[in-house]
Amino acid sequence: MKPNDQCLEVWGDFACFTRPELKVERFSYPVITPSAARGIYDAIYCKPKEFRWQITKVEILSLPKYIALRRNEVNGVASTQNAAKWMTGKPAKPLMADDDRIREQRQTLALRGVKYRLHAEIRPWSEYADRLPAFESQFRRRASAGKCVYQPYFGCREFPAYFKPVGPGEFAEPAIQYDDHNLGWVLYDVYDLSQPGTSESPCQISLFQPVITGGVVEVPDYMDDAVRRSAKEVSRVT
Repeated sequence: MKPNDQCLEVWGDFACFTRPELKVERFSYPVITPSAARGIYDAIYCKPKEFRWQITKVEILSLPKYIALRRNEVNGVASTQNAAKWMTGKPAKPLMADDDRIREQRQTLALRGVKYRLHAEIRPWSEYADRLPAFESQFRRRASAGKCVYQPYFGCREFPAYFKPVGPGEFAEPAIQYDDHNLGWVLYDVYDLSQPGTSESPCQISLFQPVITGGVVEVPDYMDDAVRRSAKEVSRVT
């Protein structure tokens, strides 16, 4: 059974798709990455033990524009033990965020005024292949009603993404003329998409080389030879 194209138009004020080789000062790719696009679909409808999302194409509807931002970032997280004590009114240690030693100001070169049209397919795992129509129907209902498990975002949670579904035959804004822009090696995903996901799934970075043609980025399948998946393959190009 062939999956149908699930199309979303997404937009937002800011976005940051951080290049993994630039960790100290965030620097965004000029276009959304497949992992960030998958995250938007996951926010609307996600059952990692039953299916995965495969991004197939990204259409750029707004010319990439950069903006420099300076943000306060925290290098730690609040203790769950402290949270439990606060809920019962018991005294607890000071918040880690109150410690100036773990707070840092960092520069971010982000994108502003982003807008994309995303195309994706639901790829059910073999034992759930017969449920593909039900999965697609559920996603369309949720997307049409604006429902999501959590607010989708563009790379960073403070950059919310807004969405609307685009059905077959509906008027679609044409992609911008942004041609032949080779982005080099770009992050494909941070998880192994060849097997069902769990809460304990280890990170596995994969890379690919997209080319923007006519404002469109064709995204190969995760198992395609164009995607560098293993640690050995990734280290070869980094």
